[in-house]
Amino acid sequence: MTRAKSGSMDALSMVNPRAAAIDIGSTMHMAAIDPNADDPVRAFGTFTGDLHDMARWFKASGVTSVAMESTGVYWIPAYEVLEGHGFHVILVNARYAKNVPGRKTDVSDAAWLQRLHSYGLLRGSFRPEAGVATLRAYLRQRERLIEYTASHIQHMQKALMEMNVQLHHVVSDITGATGMRIIRAIVAGERSPGTLAEMRDIRCHASAETICAALSGNWREEHIFALGQSLALYDFYQTKILECDRKLEIALKALEVGREHDIQRLPKVRTKTRQVNAPDFEVRSALYRVLGVDLTQIHGIGPSLALKLVGECGTDLAAWPSSKHFTSWLCLAPGNKISGGKLLSSKTRRSSSRAAALLRLAAITIGRGDTALGAFYRRLSARAGKAKAVTATARKIAVLFYNSLRYGMAYQDPGASQYEERYRSRVVGNLQRRAKAFGFSFQALPADPEIAVS
Repeated sequence: MTRAKSGSMDALSMVNPRAAAIDIGSTMHMAAIDPNADDPVRAFGTFTGDLHDMARWFKASGVTSVAMESTGVYWIPAYEVLEGHGFHVILVNARYAKNVPGRKTDVSDAAWLQRLHSYGLLRGSFRPEAGVATLRAYLRQRERLIEYTASHIQHMQKALMEMNVQLHHVVSDITGATGMRIIRAIVAGERSPGTLAEMRDIRCHASAETICAALSGNWREEHIFALGQSLALYDFYQTKILECDRKLEIALKALEVGREHDIQRLPKVRTKTRQVNAPDFEVRSALYRVLGVDLTQIHGIGPSLALKLVGECGTDLAAWPSSKHFTSWLCLAPGNKISGGKLLSSKTRRSSSRAAALLRLAAITIGRGDTALGAFYRRLSARAGKAKAVTATARKIAVLFYNSLRYGMAYQDPGASQYEERYRSRVVGNLQRRAKAFGFSFQALPADPEIAVS
């Protein structure tokens, strides 16, 4: 065997001759351009004026495309400023742009990143369009506010328990109609268990006598004070959540421009139950005017979940050529680690994707439903375990979500019984083919057990 000459090897062609790269830092950004330039690497501060100076330097150097690593949240101001100046900016996952040994300085990091980008060896992370990015920012802020609210609900429950007012044992949710009436009355000075029990909502399952017995408490001043403060903070965050809802509504209306699908074609609502912590406006109709499809027809996806998925993934999913690319980006597709022609592992990659977490949550909720997806989840859960069943079902929901947004597919659930029948037919067909391959015939038993015994 002769060794190939190095001169015969095809050299890498430069894809982005006007490429630049930035090594992102908290107090300083190191920017690199063409290494043949007189001053190929410069350091810039992180103030807004410094970012605009960096953009002007790139313009003067003929740069058209810039790559940067997604370091914390420090990349966001630089990304937005450069995008505003008209540059094509790509955000690179640090895992795919790891440095070679020996390059341990910011200058060499920036130069190496610029070289990889100039040869087209970097893959940009997904970044939604400006309108969707705005929607996503409001949604994430709303999620944080809900988390803060939940902590104060726990504080209210703790204060009630310290007073031995066991409200949570007689109502399903202390922030419901009955619970909030009673808590506000206690903070206002009411102490009579009978009077408090009369505030129960007619939909409450517990009787007035049971509630009265649970509300005989130890009314110490310090516990009442803690309850009042927690209630005030709960109310404060509720007002902030409503402000977020107004911003979300405006952001959705901005996305309607140029689309505005006819709301008269919106399918009949599948379920009328209002979800907990749902936005304070008609999300389903607003999404339909933007998308032209009703994502809530997919089992497991409600209006709030559909809104979050659109905020995380965009409105058309054109960034992914196929559903396989989309599920791979979500880390819901099986791995394909092969060496020497042997499959070493098919385990799915770990991911911190919010969209993947939402789809997994949807998969768990439909496991008990009488639907085709629910039947698939139960069958796979019995065979491979719940963890794999959740991932596989989440992948199926992701494919349906992709096809609905990308191609306008209208999902219709075939039902659990039809799914089970199709699965049975597939298994029987496989058994017949295997029996025929070994020279046997496959015949079904008669339906009557007496005939089968004879």
